[in-house]
Amino acid sequence: MAVAVTGGIGAGKSAALRAFAKHGAAVISSDEIVHELLREDPEVKGAVVGRLGKGVLGEDGEIDRGKVGRIVFSDRKALRWLEELLHPRVVARYLRWREELADLPDPPAVCVTEVPLLYEVGGESHFDKVVVVTATPDVRIARRIGPLRDREQRLIPDDEKAKRADFVYVNDGSLADLDDFVSGVVATLSA
Repeated sequence: MAVAVTGGIGAGKSAALRAFAKHGAAVISSDEIVHELLREDPEVKGAVVGRLGKGVLGEDGEIDRGKVGRIVFSDRKALRWLEELLHPRVVARYLRWREELADLPDPPAVCVTEVPLLYEVGGESHFDKVVVVTATPDVRIARRIGPLRDREQRLIPDDEKAKRADFVYVNDGSLADLDDFVSGVVATLSA
C-alpha cells in the first residue's frame, strides 16, 4: 500500500512520517530526496548554481538551502524553475524506492512518502491513499518559529486537501495523540 503524507508548512508531516516508521511502515521524505539531489547530483547542482549564481554556495562549496530558499521564495519564476528541475527527479526517486521495496523477499505492507506539494503538482495519482496532516495557523507558525509568509500563498488550502484525502489529522495535540492516529491508519491499511 503506497501512502502519501502531505499538509501545510509546520503541520507535522515529518513527525507523522517518524510515527509511520515506528509502526512498521517503510518511509521516505521528499525533502530528504531534495537534500540528496542538491548534495549528490552534479547535474542538479550545476543547474542551480548556473541559474541562481555562486552566491547559493556555502563555505564548504555545497548548495546552501537557506540561501536558495531566500531567492526562490521571493521570486516566483525562480521557484517555478527550481520545482520543474527537482520534482520529476524526486518522483522518479520515490517510485524507484517503492520498486526496490516490492522486490524484497518480505516487502513492507505499507510504504509512506512525505510529499509536501502532493496536490499542487498532481502527485496523488502515484499513491493508493493520502493522509493530510494539518494544524491551526497559530500552531504552525509557532512550530516554524516564524511567519509562513509567501510560502503558503501558492499552496492549496488545508481544507481543500482534507476533502481530497483518505485520512485527515488535525495535529494540535501531543505526539502521543499523533502516534495513536498513525497507529490506527497503519492498522486499517494493513488489514
